[in-house]
Amino acid sequence: MPDPIAGIDYKPLQKPLSTNAPKGKAEMVHFFGYWCGHCRHFSPEFDAWQKTAPAEIAIVMAPVAFGNPGRAPLQRLFFTLRELGLLEALHSKVFDAVHDQRLPLFTHEAVADWAKKQSGVDAAKFDQVYRSASVDALVKHADQLTEGYEIDGVPSLGVAGKYYVDGTLAKSMPRALQIASALALKEAKA
Repeated sequence: MPDPIAGIDYKPLQKPLSTNAPKGKAEMVHFFGYWCGHCRHFSPEFDAWQKTAPAEIAIVMAPVAFGNPGRAPLQRLFFTLRELGLLEALHSKVFDAVHDQRLPLFTHEAVADWAKKQSGVDAAKFDQVYRSASVDALVKHADQLTEGYEIDGVPSLGVAGKYYVDGTLAKSMPRALQIASALALKEAKA
């Protein structure tokens, strides 16, 4: 792949963001929404890439709501599943529930009802974590990343607090992932 071109293949941020990546690593943020059909389509590819991603890339998942209160429960669901260690088992099932089963997972009650029907979910523990201050903080951080990277659509990728890449700029999400990976590896070496 030829070197990506700033302003054409990706967008440098006007105001760089701080990241939590340790020295020798660069952060890559995957912005997505369970409500988004394009995100659902890209998710298996991203998940497969993530399993073999270079060690120099610190991956962060950021579910977005774009200020829509009906999408906020899905943000909380993602972080709750992650905190409970159930994300790997249930991540794709959330996409299936929203897109195939057309379940309206847009309230706490609907999300909790869906979760308690899933294997391995303790309903009381789920509810406790879902309503916790730690999930509040994770949602707030995802919203801050969304704002800082100036995300206006998903799926999209943020790199090292400096760059934004999406399928429109890169011409496809597979190419966006290649570009983001190349930028992250370059930043990890800087």
